Amino acid sequence: MAKKRKDGEGTLRLRKDGRWEGRIIIGYDEKDKAITKTVTARSKRACETKLKELRTKHAPAIGVSRRQAKPDMKLADWLDMWYKLYVKPKSKPGTHAQYETFIYQHINPQIGEIPLSKLTQEDIQTFLSNEKKNGRLTLRDVFGAGMSDASVRKMGIIISSALRKATEQKLLRSNPAKGTKLPPKKQAEIHILTHEQFRNLLLQAKEDGAYEIVLLELSTGVRRGELCGLKWDDLNFSTGALRISRQIIRTENGLEESSLKTKESKRTVYLPDTVLQVMRELKEKTDSPWIFPSPRNGAKPRDPKSLRKKVINVMEHAGITGVRFHDLRHTFATYALEYGMDVKTVSMIIGHSSVATTLNTYSHITSEMEKKAAEKIEGGIGTSDAFEEHEAKLPEPEKRERLKPFKPYKRKYRRSGTGGIYKLNDHLYEGRYTPTNAQGEREPHNVYAQTYEECEQKLNAMIEEVKARIKAEKEQQNSSKQ
Repeated sequence: MAKKRKDGEGTLRLRKDGRWEGRIIIGYDEKDKAITKTVTARSKRACETKLKELRTKHAPAIGVSRRQAKPDMKLADWLDMWYKLYVKPKSKPGTHAQYETFIYQHINPQIGEIPLSKLTQEDIQTFLSNEKKNGRLTLRDVFGAGMSDASVRKMGIIISSALRKATEQKLLRSNPAKGTKLPPKKQAEIHILTHEQFRNLLLQAKEDGAYEIVLLELSTGVRRGELCGLKWDDLNFSTGALRISRQIIRTENGLEESSLKTKESKRTVYLPDTVLQVMRELKEKTDSPWIFPSPRNGAKPRDPKSLRKKVINVMEHAGITGVRFHDLRHTFATYALEYGMDVKTVSMIIGHSSVATTLNTYSHITSEMEKKAAEKIEGGIGTSDAFEEHEAKLPEPEKRERLKPFKPYKRKYRRSGTGGIYKLNDHLYEGRYTPTNAQGEREPHNVYAQTYEECEQKLNAMIEEVKARIKAEKEQQNSSKQ
């Protein structure tokens, strides 16, 4: 008699063609119909292995059905069901960690026990206010106890979206989150490199070994994950066409290739001849399939976080502060518009979902361009007297900007065993020390501080403690062997 499989394990059957087929329900759609996935293999054992991998991959959604939803269920149970049924299957892996952190580490522990039918606007507003004052779980000594406006706003949106779905499913008469006051959405301030900073950054990048990264970013404006996702097969050296078709993201399983943000993000840009020559020289130095591979393993792509830190360090050495990596993208787009490229072309190159997005993002540039165009039109209208009067009011042509001499910063390499210090932003430094422990494994340690000097002190103290512990462990191992 065949052994009955447990609920959630899926089913196995031998097909007429001699292959084994495994099938499992991974969730339910909005009409509560089962969503299934199947695998096939030539042997039963191989099929069981594949089915197990499939079950592990989709474990969070297995067994979740809308039939389980009830008006008196806890908010935590509904958020869990809503996320697994309606959010996770349709979102990219890069967004899962954010949702899961807010739902399972912030919302559920605070108000998750409240039944849906008894949840009030006051409960939600009080929760958001408390998170704003005392909701931070990590780095409280650096950033303070309160969460950022962006995080509080995101949690409010998550709660409202989940309760809106509960209202649609007739679990609630109305959405208690409606009318909740959220922190205003703040538009990140855009910093555009001056011509002098542009020049200094490229010179410093040559000194710091990041010239190709910075040059390509300033020449194309691609997103950080897209830059890490570029392969040599994407670049046509004959035409200069660079195909952008993937991005690298970090998930709970490590670095992964992912599809792009929108369908407009999948695009082709053309590199200038000077940039193409630099890339050709770079290609001769590497045998990796990735244009910018991991420094530790050339077969893998570079981590977007690592790339950002690298470029931020280069900017710091060049004396450029308060500028994000993303501002290099803005710099490219701004200069492209100023030099006469039409908005539609710029929008296509940088992969915006619409021209309207480009116009809204760079309204300060387009407004100035319209103003200059109006002045030119004004100068050509009317009688010759009016034209001469207009010309007299115009300022003298601006003299070519004289750039100050720049000498690249010579990097001071730290001695082996002293760790490293990295600037994460204007008020946060990270000290990192990764020694080999008594078991022969690499063991990472980190400290954080608001200034370089404070971080240096914390790092030195931490290194001494770690070295002493590892030494004691090794001595204990040696004595036990004797």
